[in-house]
Amino acid sequence: MSEDAGDGELAVRLNPSVGGLDAAKWDALDPTGNPFTSHRFLALLEESGSVGPGTGWSPTPLTLGAKDGEILAALPAYIKGHSQGEYVFDHGWADAWQRAGGSYYPKLQISVPFTPATGPRVLAPDDATARTMLRAVEMLCENEGLSSAHATFIADEQVHIFEEAGWMIREDIQFHWTNRGYASFEDFLATLASRKRKAIRKERAKAQEGIRIESLTGGMMRPEHWDAFWLFYQDTGARKWGTPYLTREAFDLFGQEMADDVLLMLAYDDDVAVAGALNFIGPEALYGRYWGALVDKPFLHFELCYYQAIDEAIARGLSRVEAGAQGSHKLARGYEPVRTRSAHFIPHPGFRAAVADFLEREALGVGMEQEALQGLSPFRKGP
Repeated sequence: MSEDAGDGELAVRLNPSVGGLDAAKWDALDPTGNPFTSHRFLALLEESGSVGPGTGWSPTPLTLGAKDGEILAALPAYIKGHSQGEYVFDHGWADAWQRAGGSYYPKLQISVPFTPATGPRVLAPDDATARTMLRAVEMLCENEGLSSAHATFIADEQVHIFEEAGWMIREDIQFHWTNRGYASFEDFLATLASRKRKAIRKERAKAQEGIRIESLTGGMMRPEHWDAFWLFYQDTGARKWGTPYLTREAFDLFGQEMADDVLLMLAYDDDVAVAGALNFIGPEALYGRYWGALVDKPFLHFELCYYQAIDEAIARGLSRVEAGAQGSHKLARGYEPVRTRSAHFIPHPGFRAAVADFLEREALGVGMEQEALQGLSPFRKGP
């Protein structure tokens, strides 16, 4: 299917997969180098069966291009048959629309599956081209009977594109750690209140008792490391989601296709791996993604997921750590509340008005929550 973009020979096309598109042309559209919007990552999800038939995530990337195969813009998109794996919760919207006699699914999701990390959602050279892509999304919803379109965890610099297109903006809170030019972890600790500083030192010491931690990337990662981490991931997935989103093959492909973009931290008791945390490395940020453990050791979660991530970010000169969705316990570990934003297009005027009213009231609560959380900051007070 293609839609006339109003630019002569150019057309917006729906594609059945990212993997079927030219990797170099796709990646050239995103100068930020975000690991999750890369062709490698999105195609890997398809190849591993983590998205596609039977998952409720049907790849439908949109591209703007010419007949010669040139790609001038793109966006990662999926036809969704449910709302799992998105981390921006719209189950209440779906229930309300169903009770009113409508059908909320299928919907269009512009996002990176299972990845609550900020990044570009429209890969385009300028705002005008990005708006062309959003108009195509709106036409797709109206022509194909989709209830709505949703772009989640939008990079701050792209939010205005959706706002100017008339999409509704929704806000939430995540906890990110910011590197303020620290030379070491101790340098970071020096900016905290004395009580918080002592508490973190005690947590790290307790977590590391009898434990050896390895940080692996690139060619350091071997199949046995992924075997161990798969057990950790399954345990966490079973407790949180019921069924883990990623397949076993996805982890092998991370090691094969994205080894230099992956940082795997494993905790060992003697020679037995007992816990692990998987991170992705971007040009500016370290992204904490998955964690799991087969033992219940105090503070090991904090050590692997938060403190080790800070160590790595400082050593690599990265500007921040994005530690994933939710988790106010991150606040005491030096991670600060920041706004994340999603954008929503709903064609039906009545449904749209109801959601807009909800979002206006929700935004007030999010603002109050962020203000309250900032008041609990562990950083030293002063000029």
